[in-house]
Amino acid sequence: MPYFMNFYTTLIMLVLFFYPCYSQQTPISPIRMGSGEMTFETVPGWGLGNKGESILGPTHGNIVIDRAGNIYTSSTIGVTVFSSKGKVIKSFHTKNHTNIHDMEIREENGDEYIYGARDSNGEGIKFRAKDGQVVLRVGLPKESGLKIDNFHPTAITVDPSGNIFLSDGYGSNTIFKYDRKGKYISHFGKKGNALKEFNTAHGMTIDTRYDPVRLLICDREHQPKGRLVHYDLDGNFIEEVITGLGLPTAVTIQGDYVAVPDLLGKVVILDKRNIIVAVLGYNHDTKGGMSLYEVEQHDWIEGEFSGSHGACWDKNGDLYVQDWNVSGRIMKLRRVTNN
Repeated sequence: MPYFMNFYTTLIMLVLFFYPCYSQQTPISPIRMGSGEMTFETVPGWGLGNKGESILGPTHGNIVIDRAGNIYTSSTIGVTVFSSKGKVIKSFHTKNHTNIHDMEIREENGDEYIYGARDSNGEGIKFRAKDGQVVLRVGLPKESGLKIDNFHPTAITVDPSGNIFLSDGYGSNTIFKYDRKGKYISHFGKKGNALKEFNTAHGMTIDTRYDPVRLLICDREHQPKGRLVHYDLDGNFIEEVITGLGLPTAVTIQGDYVAVPDLLGKVVILDKRNIIVAVLGYNHDTKGGMSLYEVEQHDWIEGEFSGSHGACWDKNGDLYVQDWNVSGRIMKLRRVTNN
């Protein structure tokens, strides 16, 4: 009798020991989301390390894609570059590349440059995509005459002429315009909830869906609800694009469509009429706050964003989405062409 008890006890212990390993290796099925032309499937495990762990560290940034299809994502430690298959091909983990909150990529004279807004460092930077070398820095311009104690840029974009726009979204909510060499030109905006004021001008890009092009700005915490607004390139208000959003954090454009990550855990897609045509992802925790950031990797749910913060389209129409996340989360959403 003792022999059989020892045998079964040992067997049960072995099962309990190996079961978690087996469970962790069980393939995760893709989750479909969206509707119509804007239907996507998740790509489980994309961008994770060889052992299935995140390699990014805390993420509070954005994503850009170069002409070769490589994906650059920013996190607290710097910029990490992935192939389209999710393998790391290089990184810029230096003091010059930490805490980049927003990024845009642009080709100039045959080279690709990434523009970054560093909220914790109080500056905008421009660096070469191929080697990370910083070639330009812009900060709070004395020529503006503004006295800002806490300058925390959250968004950066560049117009077709090379002029740079930098939004002090975590500070004064003023947007500064510089020429291609970083010389101050002008500024506009202030904090508030009036029609032509910003309450966290968090994300920004050039809206190429219209002629002439214009600025598309995420006014994340404008009361009573988050909104998107249009300004011309001289800083003149044009219109409210859409209101009643949650906490819109960024905007990325491809063709006639704009994808808008929302910190409450979703990505909204608008068409050229600025009508919502799809909502991607779902977050069961809509309370907001630090709980969204603190969702650790072992609690991630496939197809459920924790706090969508940045996004970028690739040439195939796939979307890459970064969460504001303590473990460092980036997801690939593959466009489904046949519904």
